[in-house]
Amino acid sequence: MTTPREYRGRPVVPGYAEGEVVVVESISFYGDVNVDTGVLVDGRSIAGKILLARRSRGSTVGPYILYALRRKGKAPKAIILTSRSDPVLVAGAVIAGITLVDSVPEDVLRFAVDGDRIVVREDGGVIVSPSHHKT
Repeated sequence: MTTPREYRGRPVVPGYAEGEVVVVESISFYGDVNVDTGVLVDGRSIAGKILLARRSRGSTVGPYILYALRRKGKAPKAIILTSRSDPVLVAGAVIAGITLVDSVPEDVLRFAVDGDRIVVREDGGVIVSPSHHKT
């Protein structure tokens, strides 16, 4: 097992979360996520997980979808981006009460894989504990 790695990001919507990660290149809550199930178009669930992406692709409907996911118990626990958050995603995270950290170093995308355990701290710290890496 590989040693956990710690990264530092900008806590946009501060909060503590921990759980299993789902890694995507980019995310648009309008079009990429089934609002009733919290399942991505590729079949992976983000419900109760930590969503890690390079960037978000905004849609003005996105905040409402995040809020609906939260109300249905299908929202991610936290969202981590390596880029800066767009205002639409920030609005959605705020109204849905979802922890949001951005500006995390790109290296996290090369290190973290689906199923790894992630802890997101209120100060923007992100700790990735690998569960199954190829050597």
